[in-house]
Order: sequence, then C-alpha cells, then structure tokens
Amino acid sequence: MNIIESEIPHIVEAKTCGFSERGKSVSYHFIESTHSLGLEKGELMLAQIQACERLLKYAKDDDEIFILKEEITKLKLALDLMRY
Repeated sequence: MNIIESEIPHIVEAKTCGFSERGKSVSYHFIESTHSLGLEKGELMLAQIQACERLLKYAKDDDEIFILKEEITKLKLALDLMRY
C-alpha cells in the first residue's frame, strides 16, 4: 500500500529581498493559495517564524543572518503580545 501525503507541511515560504539603501527585508508568500483562506493571525505568525527558521539554516551572509534573527525576534514578540 502506498500512502501519499497530500498536505504540504509548510504553508509559508520566506526569502530575503531588497538591496537598496533601506537594506534587506524578509518577504513571505503562501506555498498553496488554499491555506490563506482559513488562517488566524497567530497561525500565520507561527508559519512566518517557521519559514524564517528554515531559511536561517541556509543563510551564509552575516547581514542576512542578522535580518532573519531580528525578524524572528519581532514575530515572537508580536505573537506573545497578541496572546495576552
């Protein structure tokens, strides 16, 4: 019996962008459009944190690592504030 997992384990993908004088930033997009319909704010923030952590594993540039760690910190803080 072959079992195929149809669900994608990650719903959001992150990437760094923007090489202007403003510096780099993190952008997100949904891997599947169907997930964007039923997400709460907390679920979306958790997905963004997970996406940044996955991207952080492959980051080699010190600036990119700093931007990703800063983004993760901001998202975790916002998630904590939202829960209280």
